[in-house]
Formats: sequence, structure tokens, C-alpha cells
Amino acid sequence: MMRYASQMSWRNTFTALRYPNYRLWFIGQLASLVGTWMQTTAQGFLVYQLTGSPAYLGYVGFASGVPVWLFTLYGGVITDRISRRKLLLITQTAMMLLAFILAALTFTGLVQAWQIIVLSFLLGTANAFDAPARQAFVLELVEREDLANAIALNSTMFNSATAVGPAVAGITYALVGPAWCFTINGISFLAVIAALALMHLKPWVPPQRTKSATADLVEGLRYIRGHFVIRTLILVSAVVGLFGMAYATLFPAWAVTVLGGDATTNGLLQSARGLGSLIAALMIASLGRFTFKGKLMSMGMLLFPIFLLIWTVVRWLPLSLAVMVGVGWAMMIVFNLMNALIQHRVDDALRGRVMSVYSLSFFGFMPVSALMVGTLAEATTEPIAVAATAAVCLAFAIWLWLRVPEIRKLS
Repeated sequence: MMRYASQMSWRNTFTALRYPNYRLWFIGQLASLVGTWMQTTAQGFLVYQLTGSPAYLGYVGFASGVPVWLFTLYGGVITDRISRRKLLLITQTAMMLLAFILAALTFTGLVQAWQIIVLSFLLGTANAFDAPARQAFVLELVEREDLANAIALNSTMFNSATAVGPAVAGITYALVGPAWCFTINGISFLAVIAALALMHLKPWVPPQRTKSATADLVEGLRYIRGHFVIRTLILVSAVVGLFGMAYATLFPAWAVTVLGGDATTNGLLQSARGLGSLIAALMIASLGRFTFKGKLMSMGMLLFPIFLLIWTVVRWLPLSLAVMVGVGWAMMIVFNLMNALIQHRVDDALRGRVMSVYSLSFFGFMPVSALMVGTLAEATTEPIAVAATAAVCLAFAIWLWLRVPEIRKLS
């Protein structure tokens, strides 16, 4: 660890911000993501208040994830065919309108749990096209040698919002209600829409279309199947999406039934995870162009479920928050480096399609995870449900370390 620490430098941390387009992206996304996390946190607690059911939290998560299975792969094909900026403007505008609709329903007192499920499905549809475009767009903002730093700063941006948004949502929810959380989210999308409009990008050159969308999709899948490293990393993403991320679905129920708290407690749990992820993202960014990405990712894979198992036995809020910081740190080590390792190896012509499969492997399994853990928690308890899924994730991490040593050698 001393050798790794010696390679860290604060000067390396913000390299990607030297690019004007990336600065616009960073600022716009940061504002928008704070709003997104406010809505996510408030929505989960509102659903739990309306239904009192941890299983219903799973239903909402499942509804938001179904479109990922239906549309993400096609979204990757679209990402490789049209201007990514144009696609992002469309998806971000759609998400903004959905936030305002939820705010209006809540302000008028008409909101019901089934409406949240419908809106979650529509939001998931927008995300299915947004995610691969967002992943592939980064290389249009920075040079290739600074791609890993840009991905790390993306994570810094995301987790700064994760640290701030839920805590603000918890306070806002307690003071003025959830409708204002949804309204603020809707307004926050204007920041990223303006940033996209102000960018000076190289002219988009449409690729020659000699194949159908289905043929393009099959080409991307064959590419992944023939690439051992990318195929393995996507498998890691799928396992963590299915088993590792299950705990997040239960935050509202955990805050009330396990820790004896309220909406503010729910926000603090989300923010603690975000703080840990932010620390990890800054650490990775400060390492610059380091060469032990595979080893660090593999270590994160082991530590992530270990922290989760510890969390399941803690009942004191300050210690629970401290352990959740560790969970967020290890989780971000895994996903940040996995993203960078894939993006460094993928062919540019197939970037959108490969990143759509990567997005599907994670976001596609999250709704199944939400449904599974919500149902299991309803039948047993929240700690038992999280412990079971974390144990599976730990077993996979041990298998990966012992049986696939090639991953630890990646740079």
C-alpha cells in the first residue's frame, strides 16, 4: 500500500477539467445529479410511507429496471449511429418532464404507489438510451490518455451528488415534503441541458450504414464474446448488480425498522455511501495513469461484501454510517476501475454497443435484485436478506481472485 500511495498526486486528480467541454459536462451533471439523488431518496421513502411494505420498494425498483432489458442494447446501437449530444439532450429533457409530473401529482395529493411504478418505468426507458450514450460520450470530451481520469472524475461528480443529495432530500422531505424534492430535481436538469448546448465539439460524422440495427447488435455481442477481458468484466458487473447492490433497495425500510429512524436517517445512509464512493473516486483520480487497476479492482471486490456483512449486524447509527462509508468506497473502486478497463480496450466503432451491454449487465440485474431482496426481506428480515446477497457476492469475489488471476494483472 505504501508503493501505491507514493504514486498518488493531487496534481493528477483534476486533469480532465483542463478540457473546456469536460468542465461544462462536469458542472452540469453535478447539479443535475444532486437533484436526481434528492428524487431517488424522497421517492423511496414516499413509497414506503404509502405502502409500509419493503416488497413494494422492490416492485418500484423492478419497474424502473424492466426497460433496461427491453431497450438498452438497442440504445447502444442508436449511440453508435447518431450524435451522442443530440441523444443526451433528448433523454435529459424526458427525465426532466417526468420529474415535474411526479412533483405535480405529489403537490396535489393525488400521488399513489402505482403511479410511481408507471413513472419509474418511463424513467427507466429514458435511462436505457441515456446510459450507453453517457458512457460513450466521455471520449468526445477528453483525449484517450486522460480517459481514466475523466471516468474517475465522473465518479467524483456522481458521488459528490450522492453524498449531498440524499442528506438534503431527507431534510427537505422532513421540512416541506417530497414534492419539493421532485421539483428541485426537475429544475436541476436545466443545468446539464445548458451544458450540452454550450459545448464546442468536433462535427459529428455519421457512420456508413450498411447493416440493419439487428446486425449491428449481433456484431457487438460477437465482439464481446471473443474478448476475454471485456467478457469477464461484464460478468463481474452482472454479479455485483444482481447480488452486491441489493442492499440499496432496502434503505428506507432499514432506516425505520433496523435503526429506528425516519426520512432523515434514510438520507444519511444514502449520503454515507456517497461519501465513501467520493473518497474512492478522488483516490483513483489522484493516482493518475497508474498500472495496477486490475489488482485494486480485485481487492475492492473482496472488501465490498465484507463491509456489507459487517453492516448487517450494526444497530448504532453512527457506526452504521461509518461502515456504509466503507461499502461506498469499495463499491466505487470496483465500478470505476471496471469501467476504465473496458473503455481502454474497446474498439471505438463498437463503443456504444459494448457500453450498452455493460450498462445492461449492471442496471439490468438491479431490478431483479430489488424484487429479490424486497421479497426476501418481507419473508425474513432486512438484515438476513442483505447478508444472504452479500455472501453470494463474497463467494464470487473469492472465485475471481483464485480462478481468474489475469484480471489482477490488468493495467
